[in-house]
Amino acid sequence: MNLQDQPVLVETRGRVGLITLNRPRQLNALNDALMDALGEALLAFDADPGIGAIVITGSAKAFAAGADIDAMADWSFMDVYQGAFITRNWETIRRVRKPVLAAVAGFAMGGGCELALACDIIVAAESAKFALPEIKLAMLPGAGGTQRLPRAIGKAKAMDMCLSARTLDAAEADRYGLVSRVVPDAELLERTLALAGQIASFSLPALMAIKAAVNRAWESPLTEGILFERHALYERFASADAHEGMHAFLDKRTPEFQHR
Repeated sequence: MNLQDQPVLVETRGRVGLITLNRPRQLNALNDALMDALGEALLAFDADPGIGAIVITGSAKAFAAGADIDAMADWSFMDVYQGAFITRNWETIRRVRKPVLAAVAGFAMGGGCELALACDIIVAAESAKFALPEIKLAMLPGAGGTQRLPRAIGKAKAMDMCLSARTLDAAEADRYGLVSRVVPDAELLERTLALAGQIASFSLPALMAIKAAVNRAWESPLTEGILFERHALYERFASADAHEGMHAFLDKRTPEFQHR
């Protein structure tokens, strides 16, 4: 299979794993082949001890323009139910313990917006546009959109986007808290890789613990979240990296993390 036929392209930049969605003629529509390949790449980077953070990106025109409607137009209830549609491969990203960043330019529509929402940090180019327009097809955002979007921007804005198919530009998405930061289009990948590289330079066990703790805040009452956080903090004292970090601070030197 040549590069043009591969649904995702994978490369390594230092301690950062880079995954590029590669269906440009279809605006990176998210079919099964692409989602299978994306899941495999994510899990491979998650298992690689030399990788500390992962970046997912698309093209300048589209991060991903949604699910592949042509593939699903004639599916029945039993087709999707027995085939575990979405659960089978879209949910793979939830198994990734390392930080995952989305570098989004152009369209992030439907499933593309949901994929970005499933990442830990969204860096948006000024051209980025986010929408969940499934209502136009008498469908609903079913890859986490109705659940993650309200947690990101609140019920009122999420209802507006889901019920009216409203599109947010990058500035609005930033203002509402959907994205982490906005950068010029020409600097999107460079700036995202630099951020990912900074993150990956820190202790990997600490990064994984922080990601798990922040995600727990989304999914549990405050009391349970505090208990989870406290236990995660205590675990840091069993980490060689934590002791190295504290002693380096006291010695006024740069820590040398071993990621253990």
